[in-house]
Amino acid sequence: MDLQDQLQSLFPDHEFSQGKKEAEASQRGLWVQDAPLRCKYEKRHGKATVIIQGYTGDKEDFKRLAKEIKTELGIGGSIKDETIILQGDFRPQIMQILKEYGFKVKPVGG
Repeated sequence: MDLQDQLQSLFPDHEFSQGKKEAEASQRGLWVQDAPLRCKYEKRHGKATVIIQGYTGDKEDFKRLAKEIKTELGIGGSIKDETIILQGDFRPQIMQILKEYGFKVKPVGG
């Protein structure tokens, strides 16, 4: 019995909704896929970067997702060849944001 079932048994009349950002993602029309996104740490030109790969949805959704991550964390980045490249090592925060949007995330690399 998971936490959701336990809460439902304690509060049978309560309607449980999805997470705030997951609801925002569905309202904004972002396509949430079943396959996990890969969140990889690399050093490029001596600086830490995080690379997100594996999104199979629309390119405009991918751009919007990148912009929302960059805005929320206040970091720079770009989109190249179906990957999001973000400046700095913010993997835990980025993975948390993606999970809140409803994506499955898999950490890759050191």
